[in-house]
Amino acid sequence: MAIKKYKPTSPGRRGMTVNDFSILTKKKPEKSLLAPMTAKEGRGSSGTITTRHRGGAVKKRYRVIDFKMEKRDIPAKIASIEYDPNRSAFIALVVFADGEKRYMVATEGLKAGDKIIFSERAPIRNGNRLPLGKIPLGTTVCNFELFPGKGSQCARSAGSSAKLTAIDAGKAHISLPSGVVKIIDEECYATVGQVSNIHYNKICIGKAGRARHMGKRPEVRGSAMNPCDHPHGGGEGCQPIGLKHPKTPWGKPAMGYKTARKKKKK
Repeated sequence: MAIKKYKPTSPGRRGMTVNDFSILTKKKPEKSLLAPMTAKEGRGSSGTITTRHRGGAVKKRYRVIDFKMEKRDIPAKIASIEYDPNRSAFIALVVFADGEKRYMVATEGLKAGDKIIFSERAPIRNGNRLPLGKIPLGTTVCNFELFPGKGSQCARSAGSSAKLTAIDAGKAHISLPSGVVKIIDEECYATVGQVSNIHYNKICIGKAGRARHMGKRPEVRGSAMNPCDHPHGGGEGCQPIGLKHPKTPWGKPAMGYKTARKKKKK
């Protein structure tokens, strides 16, 4: 998977990069696995804005992804690798031996025609899914569960992966790229391999219009505002924030303020 560059025919094209979608084998999604999706535009259940600077995205439909992958011991074949506008990774259309079709998050190197299986006795091969207790130590995994039967919750975005480092007393130790070690039940299922689209974080948007298509509205620096609009505002010319620590528009500490609780409630 490579990154495609454009000739600098305009200021917006200069430096713009996109994914080379030549790996994709199907342009239109499976109709039976589509669901309607309304734009929330950064609003919560009460209708008030909970996340700022969202809205105006291109209309799209949701692809129903099978994160539980509980269809065990039935051979399956990858029918196609597709683009999903709702996530950074590519998705794979899986056709099981009984004819059922499902979407799953594709792993890097998976291509149309490959055969996979979700089983306790599955071979250690890219795309296969099996319990952590059955996977050799040092194997790269993704899409793993935190609780048995709940479905994959971690390592699902583009290029994500983790490493199985130890199995001790029925618990699996999974090392994340951040250095955090997750200790979970060895009965939790995981997918062998790394999530697809590994160059996603190297994409340069290039122009503001492309960000608007994604639903990202403009942000304004606090130092460019008036004092009544932001704690950083005011002053003549390009002034520093004038405060000991940077703050949010509502006066809360920002950048480096620890928010994690020291002790979890029992």
